[in-house]
Amino acid sequence: MPYRHAHYFVGFVLLVIMAGFWATYFSVAGGVPVAFHVHAVSSMTWLALLIAQHLTIQRRANALHRQMGRASFALFPFLILGFMMIVNVSAARYSTAQPGEGILLLGPAFGIGMGVAISAYLTLFYQALKQRRNLKLHAGYMLATPLILFESPFSRVLLDYLPWMNVIGSEGPRMVLDAIVISNTLGIAFALAVYAKNRKHGAPWLVAAGFMGLQSVTMWFAPDVPLIGRAFAAYAAVPPGITLALGVVAGAVAAWLGWEAGKAPPRRAAATA
Repeated sequence: MPYRHAHYFVGFVLLVIMAGFWATYFSVAGGVPVAFHVHAVSSMTWLALLIAQHLTIQRRANALHRQMGRASFALFPFLILGFMMIVNVSAARYSTAQPGEGILLLGPAFGIGMGVAISAYLTLFYQALKQRRNLKLHAGYMLATPLILFESPFSRVLLDYLPWMNVIGSEGPRMVLDAIVISNTLGIAFALAVYAKNRKHGAPWLVAAGFMGLQSVTMWFAPDVPLIGRAFAAYAAVPPGITLALGVVAGAVAAWLGWEAGKAPPRRAAATA
């Protein structure tokens, strides 16, 4: 079976989430917006599902694995909903910020970074379903999804506990972008190392590395591109219900398209004599 020890990798990402968001979420969960709860529950449930699916296929519980795979059709749009709710929280803060607040610098970067992350999830899940008949590719695309989550909690771990890792050294709010770029760089290095071990079936890790690289570049330069700020302000003016509905629809469509693309081709009728 491919990726025999992958459940340890996914479990590690869960631990990083706990450490990175302990101060700002888990220890104060009663006083945070609903969006944070939806994002936390959907993301951690997704990771738990990956662990469970990996263990079931390793133990050849194929029927249970397929049942949990079907559950992902409901969970995935919920996951995208959580991402969209976080984008909307950032957009609302950005639209009402006063001069000098850090969100004016970081808001557009967060917005475009989340947009890249959502695109990555849609792509990886679509490909995982499309390639479900190829075990190594299917597993790779599913197991690459935690890398897209990794930068957010690890960047907080870096800022709170490992400041010596910030070799970029920006000052003020921009140090947050330093941490994100460094976190993504670690994720890219991991993805390329996995790819190097099995290039024939390594496409999922190249896709994930590409999205992490794109996210780093766009987020780093976003504060210096006024057009991105204006676009984020325009996004903030869209009623939240519309953007949330679009997120759910995008998740459902990606799942449906991936499932349809992965269906076995119809058998040709036997030629008649």
